[in-house]
Parts: sequence; structure tokens; C-alpha cells
Amino acid sequence: MKRIRVAGLVEMENGYALMHRMNVKKKENSTQPYGEYYVFPGGGVEGEESLEEGVKREVLEEFGINVEVKEKLYFRQIGDELDEYLFLCKYISGTLGTGTGPEFSGDPKYIDRGLYIPTIIPKEEIRNIRLLPEEFKEKLIEDFNL
Repeated sequence: MKRIRVAGLVEMENGYALMHRMNVKKKENSTQPYGEYYVFPGGGVEGEESLEEGVKREVLEEFGINVEVKEKLYFRQIGDELDEYLFLCKYISGTLGTGTGPEFSGDPKYIDRGLYIPTIIPKEEIRNIRLLPEEFKEKLIEDFNL
């Protein structure tokens, strides 16, 4: 069954709210990223929720903030396994860093996944960080003149 992943590009304080991933361990025979990098907040769509509802829920779970979904920015397809969407979002309310998602629960199954640190990256620094997926980073730099 194809997985649908949604993510948000949230503008805050003249930058973008991103999830800073640190100390992510490399798993044997895995293609998953490891080390230190940044990702857009997001995750899988659940049940009957729309793409936009999924983005709002994921950003709230991961960052503790409410957003308004403004527009779909990018789409990519990875074979028959994954469709991924990135949406431009506007910050509405809440305090960054108060997320309650499972990655913040202390659950031992997340121990090798490293740290999840909600961070605001200034726009002019986007091109200097390891932001995944690279395809979305490149489009963002080009389309937003970063």
C-alpha cells in the first residue's frame, strides 16, 4: 500500500521552523538518513483526513503550534511506495517546541532515532544546511530566491 506523507514549510521570525535531527544512528542496510540534518515537520496522513488536515496535525504534534495551510508547494513520488507533499503554512498560534508527538515521549523505540529539536533557521542560512529531502530544498532555494 502506498504511503502518503505531508509536511509543512512554516514561516516564523524571518526564517523557517524546521526539525533539527541530531545523533541519528545509521541502521544496517538502511537507506534512511543518519547523522545531523534538518527536515520539514510532517508525517503520514491518517485515516480519512485530507492532506491539509494531516499537515496541521503533524505540525501541531511535532512543534506545538497551529498553522494555516496556504498552498501546496511541491510533490514528489518515490516509486509505488511514497507520495510526498510540501505545503506552505502560516503560523497562527502556540509555542514552538511544545510538541507532544511520539518522538518526544521517551519511548525506547525512538532511542536510535536521535534527537528531535524544533528550530527556526534564518532564510539566508537554508542553503548552508543539510535539509532533506534535497529535491525540496533545491526547489525552495530557487523559487524563494534563498
